[in-house]
Amino acid sequence: MASLDYFERKLDDKRRLTIPSELRDEFASGVVLTRGFGKYLHMYPTGTWDNEVEPELKGSILDERIADLNVRFRRGKTDAQLDIKQGRVTLEQHLLDYAGIDRELVAVRAGAYWRIMKPDLDD
Repeated sequence: MASLDYFERKLDDKRRLTIPSELRDEFASGVVLTRGFGKYLHMYPTGTWDNEVEPELKGSILDERIADLNVRFRRGKTDAQLDIKQGRVTLEQHLLDYAGIDRELVAVRAGAYWRIMKPDLDD
């Protein structure tokens, strides 16, 4: 079975994103949402955040690059649980504002996490 690597959605009136049913097991333990490197968001399964991102953020206390990464990923970071029945997760308004997302968004798998961004109207 092929994996799902891209989806488009509209947020509901409560800023909830419905995760496709094929991906819900991936996020069953929780969802971490952060700012991305650009004007988009990163969405991590909690296990990926805990096992892959956190260790990378624990470098030397004097390493400016590590400090910058901590600021980028921890500023506005939210932890959420997936609504198992509906497969929804709420996106905080401050993160949506950062990414310029109003209601419509696209999600693209970027390795072990997802990039959440506004649709590119120039395509």
